Amino acid sequence: MSDAKWLRLPISLLMALVLLVAAGCGAATEDEKGTDDSGQQEEKQALNWEVPDFQYKDQNGKSFGLSDLKGKVWLSNAMFTRCPDVCPPMTANMKKVQDRLKKEGLNVEIVSFSVDPAHDTPKKLKTFGEEFDADFGNWHFLTGYKDEEIQTLVREGFKGSIQRNEPESKEDPLTISHPVSFFLVDPEGKVYERYDGLNPDLDQLVKDIRKLEK
Repeated sequence: MSDAKWLRLPISLLMALVLLVAAGCGAATEDEKGTDDSGQQEEKQALNWEVPDFQYKDQNGKSFGLSDLKGKVWLSNAMFTRCPDVCPPMTANMKKVQDRLKKEGLNVEIVSFSVDPAHDTPKKLKTFGEEFDADFGNWHFLTGYKDEEIQTLVREGFKGSIQRNEPESKEDPLTISHPVSFFLVDPEGKVYERYDGLNPDLDQLVKDIRKLEK
């Protein structure tokens, strides 16, 4: 852009452009996060968010909780079966994760918490999982709790929030705002890392799991 064109821009727009550039410069790449000033590789720091105890029902109506995951590495996400947007692609991505981990010979449990428990019965969760060819041998879709319970679990364990947005008419879909990340939990029940559920880095995920299983 020429100097003359810059001068004709409103001050507010110029400020916005400056802030945008500044924000872009401040965002570190993965390589930048992983090295110190000397260029040496830094040890990845775990998030260390402790997941609160829970005991809910899975897609088969059986009790399943944190005690069943003790000493295991596991992945978690939030979803609901009548989600109109992010949940289907997230679940499809989690299926890709499950397939990749099997290929790598990694034994990792997967836990998907419904954020619409009043609607998502075990039967509905099972049907939803079957639509994505989920292997229920190590993938648990959970329900059987109140909205307040799952809100607390997500807030305290995964540092996220859930907000239910009721539709204005029967034609409008129900929307529930919830985290769109996959969370990797270590054998001690603490969140180690999170990944973009809409575009997960499978290679990094495998690398992190191998580290936790050592």
